[in-house]
Amino acid sequence: MSPDPARILVVCTGNVCRSPFIERGLQAELDRLRGSGEVVVESAGTGALVGEPMDAQAHRALQGKGYSADGFRARALTPELVASADLVLTATRRHRGQVATMHPKALRYVFTLRELADLLRDVDPGPVAAGADAPPRPAREAVREVVRLAAGQRGMRPPLSDQDADVVDPYRRDDSVFETMASQVMAALPAVAAHLGRR
Repeated sequence: MSPDPARILVVCTGNVCRSPFIERGLQAELDRLRGSGEVVVESAGTGALVGEPMDAQAHRALQGKGYSADGFRARALTPELVASADLVLTATRRHRGQVATMHPKALRYVFTLRELADLLRDVDPGPVAAGADAPPRPAREAVREVVRLAAGQRGMRPPLSDQDADVVDPYRRDDSVFETMASQVMAALPAVAAHLGRR
């Protein structure tokens, strides 16, 4: 692991469906783009089912996308977790507000996952590598640059509706809602990973 990895925190309510799905998918993609240990993706919940594994339906949906939830355990969101992150991604705007209330400085670096993908849609992520002889940028620098780029796009286009900004909560609902959750996450994940994985 890098001695100074970039840190990304993903937040939902129970920390057993949406945030672990995003955490594990994003971690796998960033490991592929930057190498293992360069970026640490973690998650927590505003009303976490502390110590619980990932919800079984969410786990199946995650596996269906080729990712693993092995060893996952839910944990509670704390101000310290928010303060130590370079980027916080939330499932909904309500979670984004809860994060900012908990640690006001996070207003600069907290976005819903789908909002971040939308803000970055017209920003060219550029090549993953800067060239054969160029040293890669440190991961924290790359992640913080994405935060700056996304923040700069705020106000440049109409804001998303809640329906378009939020990832649906599938907890204790039928399989079709889990499929909707997975589709919403996977529609946003590639663009977000491409930007965050830039060297």
